Amino acid sequence: MAQRAQAVRGMRDIVPPEAELRRRVANRILDVYAGYGYEVIETPAFEDLDVLVGSDGGDNEKLIFKVLKRGAKLDEGLRPGGELADAGLRFDLTVPLARFVANHLNDLPIPFKVAHIAPVWRAERPQRGRFREFTQCDIDIVGEPSIAAEVELCSATLDVLENLGIGGCTVRLNDRRLLRAAVETYLGPLHNAGAVYIALDKLDKIGADAVAAELAAYDSLGVQALLKWLQEGDISVGPGAVAEDLGQTLSSLARLGHSARFDPTLVRGMGYYTGQIFEVSHPDVPYSLAGGGRYDGMTARFGAPGLPMCGFSIGFERVCPLVDPSVFGPARRKVAITCAGEEEMLRCLELARLKRAQEPAAVFSVLRRARNVRKQQDDLERLGYSEVVEGRDFSA
Repeated sequence: MAQRAQAVRGMRDIVPPEAELRRRVANRILDVYAGYGYEVIETPAFEDLDVLVGSDGGDNEKLIFKVLKRGAKLDEGLRPGGELADAGLRFDLTVPLARFVANHLNDLPIPFKVAHIAPVWRAERPQRGRFREFTQCDIDIVGEPSIAAEVELCSATLDVLENLGIGGCTVRLNDRRLLRAAVETYLGPLHNAGAVYIALDKLDKIGADAVAAELAAYDSLGVQALLKWLQEGDISVGPGAVAEDLGQTLSSLARLGHSARFDPTLVRGMGYYTGQIFEVSHPDVPYSLAGGGRYDGMTARFGAPGLPMCGFSIGFERVCPLVDPSVFGPARRKVAITCAGEEEMLRCLELARLKRAQEPAAVFSVLRRARNVRKQQDDLERLGYSEVVEGRDFSA
């Protein structure tokens, strides 16, 4: 009995016409970013484990798909005390970018504006809307220390969404320096605030009581005071320069015609953020459409100078279902030519080539006529074919 072949759990096949929509969305995103001067790069799916581990990637470091060593190295790893894996699939595009910049620093202009659309992998429990393989869509500015980087990243991202027909978005802003000041004000000095950030990041998902339970190791009155601060957001808790920067970012975005607001409950789970953090929300969906922040100095992990770095990532899997295909303008004329046999197909292939030269924007597809003509026509219509022509009636 033949085995039924399905995609690995938590991963999926993407079929037409969804795959075509995703391609067009990705191209539109890159086109908008190109207008801002962002250069496209590619990085490998695998990274050395020592690149991924210890990168302050939060819970994502626990979700790395590890890659076994090969050959003699695997034999060594199987011995007592040995390590079986030496590489892993990337869990985001930010850590690989820092490694990329450190590796190619002499070949890059600084500041460097970069765009990167690619799949990432996380070994988490699959559930509705959450996959083990998904696409991220990042822009980053390397080498710009001022909030001009934050403002441009937010503006470019909102322009992309607007260009995809997703208007009415708002940027929510906070700052890790402000958040750390609040945490230490109410919980005392922390050697590692990452666990606290991870717990606080779940506030909108599990509620204040569950977050307080995760922070049970800390003084309960301090935890309650911290949670109250998150609701009220007294910006004076942090350094004055932080509040000033937040205010300037908000006012700059307003002058550019964008909606933005301060949100003290915004945490983001990654531990590598060093300054402002931001997310994009939309009134029609209960989740953010994009997120990012400043993560200065990550390049220092890889032997390069600790450069200023700031990035924003669009949730590609969340955005694509919101895009109406009509945003790309009139659909291409698609003509299917169905033929009764090989001789007719060969003749129509020649004629179709002539037709493409006459009408480059159109699609002419030569196909063998199926036994179930009605089903074939329905399938072609689903794929956007507006005309189905019999091969014997097709002429140049």
